[in-house]
Amino acid sequence: MRICIVGAGAIGGYLGAKLALAGEQVTLIARGAHLEAIQTHGLKLRSPNGTEEAVKEVFATQDIRQAGTQDIVVVALKTQSVPAIAPQLPALYGSETIVVTAQNGIPWWYFRKLDTPYADYRIRAVDPDGTVEANISVDRVIGCIVYPAAELAAPGVVQHLKGDRFTLGELDGSKSDRLQKLAQTFRHAGLKAPVRNQIRNELWVKLWGNLAFNPLSALTRATLEQICQYALTRDLARAMMQEAQTIAEKLGVEFGISLEQRIQGAEEVGAHKTSMLQDIEARRPTEVDAIVGSVAELGRLTQTPTPHIDAIYASVKLLEEQYK
Repeated sequence: MRICIVGAGAIGGYLGAKLALAGEQVTLIARGAHLEAIQTHGLKLRSPNGTEEAVKEVFATQDIRQAGTQDIVVVALKTQSVPAIAPQLPALYGSETIVVTAQNGIPWWYFRKLDTPYADYRIRAVDPDGTVEANISVDRVIGCIVYPAAELAAPGVVQHLKGDRFTLGELDGSKSDRLQKLAQTFRHAGLKAPVRNQIRNELWVKLWGNLAFNPLSALTRATLEQICQYALTRDLARAMMQEAQTIAEKLGVEFGISLEQRIQGAEEVGAHKTSMLQDIEARRPTEVDAIVGSVAELGRLTQTPTPHIDAIYASVKLLEEQYK
């Protein structure tokens, strides 16, 4: 299959490498020194045990127009980068092209194909002026929840740290042929690709912890383990998660685990720096709007008070502003 990874950084590069090694025809959209390294030497994928594989059978470019029509487009950019590139994506589309959205937080399509009073509501925290939805037809979208952790060890070198699961789901909950084919393509590449008919439930379970631990780590420079083991920050995380749970349940979400189990799961990850903390340390824009701001927006939409979420969101936004 022809597969284009738009945003071939750490996660996009990992996914693209696995698919290319499995024989798929992969195009990587990248830029800068990372792109130059891939074009010169190919993409290198390092496993957690230290072994390294060279992936040479990929086409890499910064110009989406050079990629041509694709069967699958995986948008692996961070949420805040998607609106700027969205108008270029139609150059990749054929009549049957599917778009896999692989971002953290609340996605722009959250209310689409859902029986809800908010069916036409646009989440402004992630799609401020509607540019994303205007250029990614909702009928093309398959939702994806990303669990692997990876980093760019050097230009052209992706270090896979842990995890290999990409949960997939149609927005309307159907088990379509295209969804099954996509999942099989991922599995053939050695990835876990469970299919869910309630993709939003699993989305919230991941987001539940991220919306608390990511911004708290960015503000305190602490690891997951430290945040969970210090009573005051553990209580603060719990308060944020309780606010989020109230919102989600008003929207019909069912959590398969308890709040305390979710906190315990984060603690067990250990001395891990969240992606938001890594972005702050590198003085890069964070995903705070998608992970925290969107939940605050849904709180206002559902008339749910979110004082703890609002305070932490404002604090991270100010921290970001200082780095600009």
